[in-house]
Amino acid sequence: MESLETARLCAKYADEKKAADLVLLDLRGISPVTDFFVICTATSNPHLRAVRDEVVERMREDHDMKPLGGDGSYESQWLVVNYPNVLVHVLSPEKREFYRLEELWGDAPRLPWEEGAPAAAEVKPPAKKAAARKAAAKKAPKKAAAKKAAAKKTPAKKAARRKDG
Repeated sequence: MESLETARLCAKYADEKKAADLVLLDLRGISPVTDFFVICTATSNPHLRAVRDEVVERMREDHDMKPLGGDGSYESQWLVVNYPNVLVHVLSPEKREFYRLEELWGDAPRLPWEEGAPAAAEVKPPAKKAAARKAAAKKAPKKAAAKKAAAKKTPAKKAARRKDG
């Protein structure tokens, strides 16, 4: 089975267990570790378990594929299942927001995982948030430098005022 087909099946099975915000990232040529990420959100620890178990069981029962491994605990709120060239990430909303894997791997194209979805060229990640963060990151060093300069001037101004006063 091709790794793209494996990734799409994993996404489909996660969707059948009501995983939210499913994203399929194409990491071919970007990551030496894997070809695809399937990223989804589960709303609670039992939901994390249910999504992960559904993917693992359906891949084994329907396609005779066992995962190469897995990682994470329910307490960590981030479970990973490893198939050949496919990593499935099941995260809580808080962990997904904190780690922002889609932005971390922002160069990776998003692919449709559903049948009948638009072609990969038509699927584009939301660029507004990423562009805003990049702009803020560029401004942050300038702001920090301005604050340092102002902090250095402040004691000198106070000393000058004392001498004059």
